[in-house]
Amino acid sequence: MPAAAISVHGLRKSYGEYEALREISFEIAEGEVFGLLGPNGAGKTTTIEILEGYRSRDAGEVTVLGFDPERAGSAFRERIGVVLQQSQLWPTLTVTETHRMFAGYYDRPRDADEVIKLVGLEEKRDARVKTLSGGQKRRLDLGVALVGDPDLVFLDEPTTGFDPAARRAAWELIRSLRSLGKTILLTTHYLDEAEQLADRVAVLREGRIIREGTPAELTGGTNETEVRYRQDGHEVVVRTTEPTRLLQELTAAALAEGREVEGLQVRRPTLEDVYLSLTADEKG
Repeated sequence: MPAAAISVHGLRKSYGEYEALREISFEIAEGEVFGLLGPNGAGKTTTIEILEGYRSRDAGEVTVLGFDPERAGSAFRERIGVVLQQSQLWPTLTVTETHRMFAGYYDRPRDADEVIKLVGLEEKRDARVKTLSGGQKRRLDLGVALVGDPDLVFLDEPTTGFDPAARRAAWELIRSLRSLGKTILLTTHYLDEAEQLADRVAVLREGRIIREGTPAELTGGTNETEVRYRQDGHEVVVRTTEPTRLLQELTAAALAEGREVEGLQVRRPTLEDVYLSLTADEKG
């Protein structure tokens, strides 16, 4: 089994009387893509900032690439790449100048031109940062995070502002990073993104991890399948643990009567369904 790139045990963080993190524990293996999910205020950003070494913790043990990030120095910084939710790069520098400037901070960076190509900014290499679209700026953020050739990459909402084609391109890039053995911690509000990319996910709610596992394990937690069809002009929705039997009965009846089953849809719960169920506000 791969060694742990990140190990967190009993992590706590409070801001005054507000408990942002309440003894959360998890591990991320080397080469794994781990998704951290949860609504705004759940504690995702606080967790990531502690792991990156930008925020202190109140209690608990944290190890990232063998370092305590709260006390780590340049040797630790050399091995991580960070894409923040929001960043502000120098507006008058070009894409190439920005990459080369950040490459200069590392002992063994990747070639800046190679990274520009990797993140899909070749056509904008001589454009100034202030002229880039929102999606292009996110690509630039990703390039800056990768130019140091890190072992571990923190991606905090990396595809915000991307159009669908750009998101799919970013997904392929993240998959290519995994194929190179990079460890990735991903936060995202796009549940299909987590389902497509993450080996495992943890769902945070009110500072606690309430569910952890592979996307398949989370979506397989319920045996119900939803079957929809139209009958006499009305939509019928049936949730069943025996979809094969139900479909056989529906199709047998339709064949016997010489008709089609109108509007037939069969779906299992998605990660988004499970996420919404887990993070829904309790009433009363």
